Amino acid sequence: MKNGKVVITVAVTGSIGDKSRHQALPVTPKEIADSAVEACSAGASVVHVHVRDPETAEPSMGFELYQEVVERIRNASDMVINLTTGAGARIVPDDSNPVGLSPETTWRSPEKRTEHVVKLKPELCSLDVGSMNFGPRVFANTLDHVEEMARQIKAAGVKPELEVFDMGHIEIGKNLLKKGLVESPPIFQLCLGISWGIPANTKTMLFMKESIPPDAIWAGFGVGPTSFAMVAQSALLGGNVRVGFEDNFYLGRSTPAESNAQLVEKAVSILKSLDKEPASPQEAREILHLI
Repeated sequence: MKNGKVVITVAVTGSIGDKSRHQALPVTPKEIADSAVEACSAGASVVHVHVRDPETAEPSMGFELYQEVVERIRNASDMVINLTTGAGARIVPDDSNPVGLSPETTWRSPEKRTEHVVKLKPELCSLDVGSMNFGPRVFANTLDHVEEMARQIKAAGVKPELEVFDMGHIEIGKNLLKKGLVESPPIFQLCLGISWGIPANTKTMLFMKESIPPDAIWAGFGVGPTSFAMVAQSALLGGNVRVGFEDNFYLGRSTPAESNAQLVEKAVSILKSLDKEPASPQEAREILHLI
């Protein structure tokens, strides 16, 4: 945050759920891009992008899908694009065979997980630095894979956003800095409330914030019912914020949001009630040290 300006990231569609969870969930490249641009008009300056198979709505790593989303957003707005590298980290065991893996496993090489970043060169990309239990599966990011992904991202001239879901992940992020695989000032995204990571509350966000490097740029978010409470908490602690259908479908208790833009509008109203303002895309670039 700088001069009362707060960067709002909108995570328009993640890798969990489908339109049976919410009919407005963006799936096709056009839907994802249109939702991002609409959210930008509402006050978001960064879009965090996952892609999905347009036929099945399942998570995808298809380069052509990323390419279409990026081109559509770039042609329609000046918002900062942040591509995920989280896809390809899922391990699901096959209980019928102790050493086997379920077909739902998506484990891929560091080169495959960063291919779209290297080719499309967004200004930002996420880098999940640690592993954790994630529902019935393991979200696996081995240290050697994380370090190789960091090398690929740095060589492409892209700034990584270090996504941390627990305290040990922050130490991995610091190690990447120590090894020169990530340049200062680093960007940390504090991800709270995901089962089975760190819980989303004031104490844990403050603990994480005080544990990252002093020069770090950071944002925090919570999932589900904690989403807007964590918007306020992050802003009060001097951080940036994130909202979107990847994290939460609701404006309030039992009130579904109609769109990602509506979630952004509520985040903007919270910021304004705290005498803060959403950063424009250009202001976001300055705050995030992208220019």
